[in-house]
Amino acid sequence: MILQFKHAVGVVCLAIFVNACATHTVKSTTYTPVVQDSQNVPEDFLLDVGITVFDPGIDEIGKDEEDTVNGEIRVAESRYAPYLLAETLQRSANWGIVRVMPNGESPMDVQVNGTILQSNGESMAVRVKVSDSRGREWYTKEYEEIISQFSYDPQQRQKNDPFQVIYNKIANDLLVYRQSNIEDNEIQEIRTISEILFAQKFQDEVFGAYLGQNRRGEYQLISLPAENDPILGRIRNIRERDFMFIDTVQDYYATYVRQMRLPYDSWREQSYQETITLRELRDSARRRFIAGAAAVVGGLAAASSGGNYATQAGGAVGVGAGAFLIKSGFDKQAEARIHMQALEELGQSLENEVLPQVLNLDDRTITLSGSVDEQYGQWREILAELYAAEMGEL
Repeated sequence: MILQFKHAVGVVCLAIFVNACATHTVKSTTYTPVVQDSQNVPEDFLLDVGITVFDPGIDEIGKDEEDTVNGEIRVAESRYAPYLLAETLQRSANWGIVRVMPNGESPMDVQVNGTILQSNGESMAVRVKVSDSRGREWYTKEYEEIISQFSYDPQQRQKNDPFQVIYNKIANDLLVYRQSNIEDNEIQEIRTISEILFAQKFQDEVFGAYLGQNRRGEYQLISLPAENDPILGRIRNIRERDFMFIDTVQDYYATYVRQMRLPYDSWREQSYQETITLRELRDSARRRFIAGAAAVVGGLAAASSGGNYATQAGGAVGVGAGAFLIKSGFDKQAEARIHMQALEELGQSLENEVLPQVLNLDDRTITLSGSVDEQYGQWREILAELYAAEMGEL
């Protein structure tokens, strides 16, 4: 009977010990720099890169993250992340022109599509899919980085984005793939297909005959227009204007990122602390529930197994301690909900900081916000009118 009393007390002690245990996350401390091509590549052999606005990944949010992910922040990040990637690729000097694209309407030599899988200030994960204008997929890969509080140190933050390593790794993988898989003659083919695909959007009856598709749906050159073809010359003029407009859109993204940086960094640093605290609270609550249940079961078993007063008293102690632990588990969950609300408030404050931008073009004023796609659609209509005018159709 004394053993049964000791068993009940032991269950309580075990429960307290389990509750005191903590979990630790291993965080990256290495920095991966951007690699520059060792060969001096001529400008004609540099592929242009288009990075579409990322998918915010709202549809891929797991149930365990639904309460901690703010949709408005994810949408903001879907514009912020591709711009940082574009800057990284430009600094690498391994590519031609690198642009953030509102959508995939303008064919580019290399197309990068991304999806944000996770972003909470402590960890970030993105999935990247890369293809070229032929329609050939290069690769699809996921990148993840878990950082430490040191990444938010003011001196460290002035050098790089806290998750700059992700963008560096993407840039390096792009270079490795191009070096290992793309021959010089393919580069010329890719660049030519980009131009013809653009031309087909304006006069498919003329330029449609230059391309065919294989069984995999990839574009192949069948023939080439003459270099002095006047229609091709007009197409190139139109494409230059399209590039000029896209460059104007880059100014929008640059302004967007500048305005977003301070509140976003503040949110991420606070979110980092909230994420750590939230995980610790959840773990603590879970351990308390487990330990409490064990104590209650052990206490009930001790209380019901004998008629001795000491045994019953020991069982009552176990039941009472278990109930206390379970109650504290609920208290921890309530505290966790408070922190989740804090995350949501931080997200709303960030959304209030980031405002749409108004750009003044030569002939109109365009408001660029969530409707960049619509504005770009209007621009495409203007390009069609300009092309028709040059062809004498108006």
